[in-house]
Amino acid sequence: MCGCGSSSRERKKTKEGTIKQETQINPDGSLPLSEEVLEQLGITAGSKVIVSSSPSGLSLRNINPALSKIYIEPTNTCNLNCRTCIRHTWKDPVGFLKMETYIKLLEEVSTIPSITKISFWGFGEPLLHPNIVEMIARAKTLGLETQLITNGLLLDLKMAKSLVAANLDSIVVSIDGSSEETQADVRSGADLNLVKKNIKQLRLVRYHNESATPEIGIEFVAMKSNVKELGNIKDVACELGANFIFVTNVLPYSSELKDEILYWQSVDMKLPQQGCEFMPKITFPPMDNRREEVGENLFKISGPVDLSHTIVNKGDGYCRFVGEGSLVISWDGEVSPCAALMHAYSCYVLGRKKDIKRYTVGNIEQDNITDLWDNQDFTNFRERVQRFDFAPCTHCGGCEMAESNEEDCYDNTFPVCGDCLWAQGVIQCP
Repeated sequence: MCGCGSSSRERKKTKEGTIKQETQINPDGSLPLSEEVLEQLGITAGSKVIVSSSPSGLSLRNINPALSKIYIEPTNTCNLNCRTCIRHTWKDPVGFLKMETYIKLLEEVSTIPSITKISFWGFGEPLLHPNIVEMIARAKTLGLETQLITNGLLLDLKMAKSLVAANLDSIVVSIDGSSEETQADVRSGADLNLVKKNIKQLRLVRYHNESATPEIGIEFVAMKSNVKELGNIKDVACELGANFIFVTNVLPYSSELKDEILYWQSVDMKLPQQGCEFMPKITFPPMDNRREEVGENLFKISGPVDLSHTIVNKGDGYCRFVGEGSLVISWDGEVSPCAALMHAYSCYVLGRKKDIKRYTVGNIEQDNITDLWDNQDFTNFRERVQRFDFAPCTHCGGCEMAESNEEDCYDNTFPVCGDCLWAQGVIQCP
């Protein structure tokens, strides 16, 4: 039976928010849960679940959730050469996802009601793909939520009109500095004023079309050289009418950047709650290498702040990609479980150089997405990630086994995830 869902085309969006139910353990030790809670957890009869304890209580999660979200890399080409980019350390060819491959994928997705969202994203600029608007429009005809992550430079008036007409749900723009100088430094010549002009133009197009979408968000990659401007990023968001700000840490792909990190353990602080008209929600990862400087800049921010990702759980990692039923498709059609494994590259984990070997489970040009998702090896890998019984390389300092993701000292074999900064909550994706 397909783990992705039934053959019905009806799609149900799960209700966001905290799940809460008071219940009582049965005499036989079973735990009765309401249908609503079971649905939100994606649990059905026979589902395997993980029960874990923490100082805040017990948590329950499905060990093998249904496929619900697909990240698609339309292209790995880009119009920028950011110094923070993975492209400096890989030797991959560049290209564009074939439209016929994408159409084939959507035909298969149309039979999987558990899939509710497609995010157009990756290690390139999605707006460079000549068919990106058509890709979004076709996904919307299936009732899917759509998201686009962009550097914003190609978001001219024509593109803005096309994206609004295609009913794009949300657009996330990468802004790594509140000043022109910092944005140009981090993003190698990117024009912050042009990005701002384009976003404001998009809002006008949205207004004239009496549309509330796409919702606008900002992604900020935090590091030592731009942390002083973190406190001003909410002002930028207010100026642009952004609904949310997503802050992530830098993952160094070069030795030059390994001393730019802001994270070691955790951040725990409360912020004032008055803000601008738009009140963008701000999500933070852990960043404490310059704790005083980070804290000083965070306290300049007012508005709703989500610090739920700021505590690194030493030992127990959690992969949001696997835990939320996601998979990633690169421009060449190869399918991977997460962003960290979709390309081969080198990076620096707390100063240690690490070579990442690419892990794919098949290609959507030849394979059916349901068959790939239900493949036993892939299912076993996802369950292994959910249990997260990997060596805690990030916290022990790392030995020679931590130089790659091929094996660890707990006898796990490729791919191993104990040193993954995504799983530690340090690196985040919208």
